[in-house]
Amino acid sequence: MRAPLPTLEGVGTWLNGEPSVDDLRGSPVVVSFWSQSCYICHDTAEQVNAWRDKFAAQGVAFVAVHQPRSEAELDVAAVTADAVENMKLTQPVAIDNQHAIVGRFQNEYVPAFYVFNRKHELRHFQAGGKGFDRIESAIARVLDEPTDDETLDADASPTGTM
Repeated sequence: MRAPLPTLEGVGTWLNGEPSVDDLRGSPVVVSFWSQSCYICHDTAEQVNAWRDKFAAQGVAFVAVHQPRSEAELDVAAVTADAVENMKLTQPVAIDNQHAIVGRFQNEYVPAFYVFNRKHELRHFQAGGKGFDRIESAIARVLDEPTDDETLDADASPTGTM
């Protein structure tokens, strides 16, 4: 826990726009890994999209990373169609055919979920298709963590001196 958010650079194909450091600065971030051949990823896509829709309004950024598990999954057009038409992903989606992001995260599983706070420190990791309530709770927790400004305000004494 508390590991920093790895860079999302080095991916040749992004759907729905590539997030920049500035886009993500100060926002909690949820990075989800999925694969075209993963039935659990497809079965849970609706739930992940519901989180995206619910928490994006509160400033949480969502990024999906396609992690190919076979040579057949390197077809960018097929992965794009799956992401857009079948899974209904509207968040930035990295098609990570070279495993650039996968390698930085040292991710071995799909689906896998990494929840980072506003400081981009890892606060929750989960893999597999169970325990989705824990992921949603982790997202809610990072939203409840104080920002740097709130921490300073809470530490200030009534007289205004530290």
